[in-house]
Amino acid sequence: MSFAEPRANPVLFGHAAAEAEIGDAIRTGRMHHAWLITGPEGVGKATLAYRFARRLLAGVPAADSLALEADDPVFRRVAAHAHADLLTVERVFNDRTRRMKTQIAVEDVRKINGFMSLTPAEGGWRVVVVDGAEELNQASANALLKILEEPPPRAMLLLVCSAPGRLLPTIRSRCRRLRLTPLADDEMAALLAEQLPGLGADQRGRLVTLAEGSPGRAIMLVEAEGLKIAALVDRLLADLPGVPVSRGYEIADVLGRSETGFSTFMDLLRAALAAAVREAVRGRADPEQQRLVGLRSLDAWGELWQALCRLQDETERFALDKRQAIVAGIGLLRGSA
Repeated sequence: MSFAEPRANPVLFGHAAAEAEIGDAIRTGRMHHAWLITGPEGVGKATLAYRFARRLLAGVPAADSLALEADDPVFRRVAAHAHADLLTVERVFNDRTRRMKTQIAVEDVRKINGFMSLTPAEGGWRVVVVDGAEELNQASANALLKILEEPPPRAMLLLVCSAPGRLLPTIRSRCRRLRLTPLADDEMAALLAEQLPGLGADQRGRLVTLAEGSPGRAIMLVEAEGLKIAALVDRLLADLPGVPVSRGYEIADVLGRSETGFSTFMDLLRAALAAAVREAVRGRADPEQQRLVGLRSLDAWGELWQALCRLQDETERFALDKRQAIVAGIGLLRGSA
């Protein structure tokens, strides 16, 4: 299962109401100069942003769907990073460190001013997509705010953001907000049945639970052996509080064969803990979740979750030993249970 990158993806799963809202704005001419598209990771925010951009750049009336055919010239040029009236701003690769930059640089945001001041090459709109707007630093956020305060005509700014609380309030207030929600379980089940017909029904059902309404997360889990790693997490939590020290090394040995194994394991571990506590608080926990949550206080669970977050962040940020981090994470679980 794999989808094209958002700018080249002709398919958007769900979010018909969001498409309809954009389509109505296009049809009526009530177009705000900036839109803030928010929602969890992997639900289709960037895919929707590029559908919006392509429809504007194509200069055709909005129908029930914003989609263009994949063989449309505008679609092909957007997919190939070759449309003169579209600019994308996002984190970029750092040649010196050989890693992705952690923030969107101010010099990249400043390019928007010059781009938007130009006359549209094809006589329509000039569109800027800021993908991952939560990664703006203070300088780049202030530079973006100046653009929002004095937008030129026939220019559209689309901010794609998974954590809008990290944006300046003044940026949020100058944008029309469009929030995408996770797909319903039945939508996810239909999507996975279509995209993964060779996967067993039980495995697809487990993937629906793990993906939490995010097609992007489902893709990541399949490509990163997520179902296999989820089984490791399930067994680990089921064996608490009596997990032997050696379990950490066993899990580290398995995950060491995968480049993304550590991140996937830590993500799924924290997600399972959060889900157990959340369902217990809501009175909807299953027996295993009830047993697990009962091993410690809610405050202790919160402290543990934060400690696991810090452990993962520091390990990935500073390229620390992932094997030792896994052992340390399981030690945190054993020690606080």
